[in-house]
Amino acid sequence: MIDLRFYWSLLMRRLPVMLALLIICSVFGAVWAIRAPSTYSTSARLLVENPRILESRDTSADSANEMLQVIEQQLLTRANLIDVANKLHVFGQDSTLSVDEKLDEMRANTRITRTGGRDEATMMLVSFTSQDPRTAAAVVTEFTTLILGTNTRNRVGLAENRLAFFQQEVDRLGQDLDAQNARILQFKRENSAALPENLQYRQDRQSLLQERVARLESDLAVLQAQRSEMVRLFEQTGNVPANATPQTPEEQQLAALRAELSGVLGVYAEDSPRVRALKNRIANAERAVQAQGVPADTGNTGNSLLDVNLSQIDSRVTMLENERAQAGQELEDLSASISATAANAIALGALERDQQNIQARYNAAVASLDQARQVERVETSAQGQRITVIEAASVPSQPSGPNRKKIALAGIGLGLGLAGGFFVLMELLNNTIRRPAELRSRFQVTPLAVIPFIEGRRERRHRQAVLLAAILAVVIIIPLGLWGLHTQYMPLDILAQKIVTRLGLG
Repeated sequence: MIDLRFYWSLLMRRLPVMLALLIICSVFGAVWAIRAPSTYSTSARLLVENPRILESRDTSADSANEMLQVIEQQLLTRANLIDVANKLHVFGQDSTLSVDEKLDEMRANTRITRTGGRDEATMMLVSFTSQDPRTAAAVVTEFTTLILGTNTRNRVGLAENRLAFFQQEVDRLGQDLDAQNARILQFKRENSAALPENLQYRQDRQSLLQERVARLESDLAVLQAQRSEMVRLFEQTGNVPANATPQTPEEQQLAALRAELSGVLGVYAEDSPRVRALKNRIANAERAVQAQGVPADTGNTGNSLLDVNLSQIDSRVTMLENERAQAGQELEDLSASISATAANAIALGALERDQQNIQARYNAAVASLDQARQVERVETSAQGQRITVIEAASVPSQPSGPNRKKIALAGIGLGLGLAGGFFVLMELLNNTIRRPAELRSRFQVTPLAVIPFIEGRRERRHRQAVLLAAILAVVIIIPLGLWGLHTQYMPLDILAQKIVTRLGLG
């Protein structure tokens, strides 16, 4: 059970010090509340407008909020705040504040609030607090001008940088594409005989050459058999049959035309166009045969007819062998080129894939460059996303602060807190035994009897007089001392502000 009488006696004993703390804090709070200079606050409201011409990927609420955040950080830089303070003489021309102190004051008196979200307009509220209402309005106006200029420079600069980047990218990719095309062209020139695009032609040509070689070999075998048979007959009989003479291609064509004419005459008349055409062709073939003439007698075997026949056979054999050699060489080249086509197809495919990749990147860069040009034109013509002032700063007519009642109540509350803290602290630091309960709790013994201190009448009066004197001293001397401190040394509001600032609470 709480001993109220005991704690009341402790309260009365410590009352002078507690009153001193309460009075000091209350006086400091009251003086500060009375003498604190009036402050004026004004603000400007800014709105982020969407583009008027085209919608882009950068017009979302998040991007607008991010843009305002960047502008806020640029606005609150050291250079900007000091320039504004010096330009508008925020702290007066005779201010003794250092640069760092001015910077801290400017940041403390500046307030920037951003609002916005999904399906909501993105806005910014810029406010400033000063002891001079005109200074507050001038600072907010200067901040608004800086924000609008910074936004314009940022967006135009971003559009120009984007345009320059994509222009360089298009030029670079164009050079890469030209170089890749040159590599493909050089590869095709170096491997023109083994490209996959004419593989079917070479395969068909190979089949034709193989058939031709087979036919030439068959013709060679026939000619060699004729020559052997002609020599054998001549050795046996000493003569060469007239029909053993090999016919030239012109003679063979003439015989074929005559055979065709004999067949046609059985069907058509002599004056029919087809008969006349065949006769003209036969006449031309006869002139060609006569133009070939008959080779001169060589005298090698003693028989001119045999020599002529053998010479004609040997000439045709030589011609057929040359044709076979040429066809064989062409077959070897075709086989080599067909074998190399697979490797060339792989290499050419890799080059063409690289070309397609570069072409795709080039097309994307060209599209991005076109979009960057549009954005740059939109930004330079102020038709894109921009910040506008919907409510400019005005000179306030009524002070916005300080809240004098709140300051006074804060001083009284601080005094009460310090007084209560002093009471609790003294109680915690006091280890003396003053009650039987403390004797039992400390020594675990139960006293049989307790003899209290019996105060006499004189002692009681003396104690009351001392308490009254202490209270009167606290009530009279402390206010007089604070008044002397305020008038002779430093105003209490300035002293309190310095104490709070030194403690890091202001």
